[in-house]
Amino acid sequence: MSEQSQSVISCFDQPGQFSVQQGREKVEALVNPLSDSEYCAIAQLTGRVLAEDLVSPVNVPAQTNSAMDGFALCLPEENTGHTHWPDEYLLVGEAFAGHGYDGALETGQAVLITTGAPVPKGTSTVVMKEVARVDNGRVLLDRADAVRPGENIRQAGEDLKKGCIALQAGTRLKAQHQGLIASLGYTEVKVIRRPRVAVFSTGDEVVAQGQPLPEFSIYDTNRFSIQGMLAALGCEVIDLGILPDQKDVLTNTLRQAAEQTDVVISSGGVSVGDADYIKSALNETGRTGFWRLNMRPGRPFACGVLGCSDDSTSVCPDKQALFYGLPGNPVAVMVTFLQLVQPALRKLSGEKNWEPCRLPALAAEKMRSRAGRTDFHRGIFSINHQGQLEVHTTGSQGSGILRSMTEANCLIEIPDDMPGVQPGERVMIQPFADLL
Repeated sequence: MSEQSQSVISCFDQPGQFSVQQGREKVEALVNPLSDSEYCAIAQLTGRVLAEDLVSPVNVPAQTNSAMDGFALCLPEENTGHTHWPDEYLLVGEAFAGHGYDGALETGQAVLITTGAPVPKGTSTVVMKEVARVDNGRVLLDRADAVRPGENIRQAGEDLKKGCIALQAGTRLKAQHQGLIASLGYTEVKVIRRPRVAVFSTGDEVVAQGQPLPEFSIYDTNRFSIQGMLAALGCEVIDLGILPDQKDVLTNTLRQAAEQTDVVISSGGVSVGDADYIKSALNETGRTGFWRLNMRPGRPFACGVLGCSDDSTSVCPDKQALFYGLPGNPVAVMVTFLQLVQPALRKLSGEKNWEPCRLPALAAEKMRSRAGRTDFHRGIFSINHQGQLEVHTTGSQGSGILRSMTEANCLIEIPDDMPGVQPGERVMIQPFADLL
């Protein structure tokens, strides 16, 4: 992969345990954002990352217009600064959105106007339709003392001025961005290409859905959780299926994947068991660093670069891919992805200035943890009767209880300097609305 760094990967020479923050920094240090771009139509922009600053070619709004349905009035200039205005105006015409009113208002005149219609020349203010009525060709105000000059008028360019930057490069586009881009008249914009990510599961005990489930076996779940999270990040997913615990198969798969993708993600096979061959396969296909993170769930985790030799000074820049080896337990897979892989993929995609949303909440129950380790409990947050954000766990926090992720709406982050949580203590939560 030509965009990947050719520098020495210093974190591989630092064995031992790392905090979650240290691990995240080391993972992200391996990432160089993609530079390839393509044009994409507005309707397909959801989740894509803007490749260049988007400059507004027009004023938004294009003309000074009315902010509501009502009447455009021309107030007497000599009353400027006064609190009372005439309560009667001569109705001289209408102004509708997309058409307007030909001519200019003179003192004491009014025009019926709809939301978005350009205000006629000479307009001093716009009053709401609800506070006025028409009688015999005249507009009568119910509360003339409440009239203020300049009210309910949107000035041309007050949202965006022609030539200014409407959206910055590195913005991950959502529905609101699509609407803004459409308002500027663009039909397509330049975005970073989607990262190509290969995913596979390992383990002789892992069985594909639709097949008989032998004794001591389990259905593959991690691959689908990972694919779902990748899809939410706008990645192009390449499914490599389930690979057996065979070193040669893993080695060949990693070597081929490095030539075709930007990232390779595996689940399982990164602990210290005798049948975990990922580490030895990685040593033959790239340069990798293993460490045990001080976190729960998700202590075993691996990252590296495929397509470079074991000598960090010898790399193959056109055939490189980032590698992330996730644990085998399903909750640990999702937590390590969200905390470590997701930020790296966002950086790879060209997204800038992303940080997960973290909110303070009161613990509604006692929560177990251990000093020196960051715990991520699955939680359910809500607003209590006092109007405060409160959170409780989903129950048992075992790393194999995938149901806890389906019942939760957040992760509860208990930092490494906090030996457990008592009811009423403040904790930080990461809402799933921002993570998943």
